[in-house]
Amino acid sequence: MRVKRLDHFGVDVADLARAERFYTEVLGMTVEMRMADQVLLRHGDGACALFLRPGRAPADPEQVRHPLGKSHHAFEVAWEDLKTAEALFSNRGVPHHAPIDWGDHDCIYFQDPDGNLLELVGYRP
Repeated sequence: MRVKRLDHFGVDVADLARAERFYTEVLGMTVEMRMADQVLLRHGDGACALFLRPGRAPADPEQVRHPLGKSHHAFEVAWEDLKTAEALFSNRGVPHHAPIDWGDHDCIYFQDPDGNLLELVGYRP
């Protein structure tokens, strides 16, 4: 067997409407399908499923303060978008870590409204 690509990933959220707004308004994903307990979103050539978990415990804010080695989902963005994201996160109060320089790319770790740890990766031109 050989995996071809990641088709989609899923995240648990306590409030579907709030999560949908974040993933569409902040990350630019589009809604593909809504069901009573989940929302399927599209991004680039992949998808994200938001699963309603009303009793979901809030995530630890320490995750974004010390993100390396923590489970997360990473999205590649254009180099210019990485800089825009940092300002957007600051303006919207999105918990995020300062950019980390990996040599050929920088990354910004951040949390969605439910505390799921995510990452933006921007490769240098």
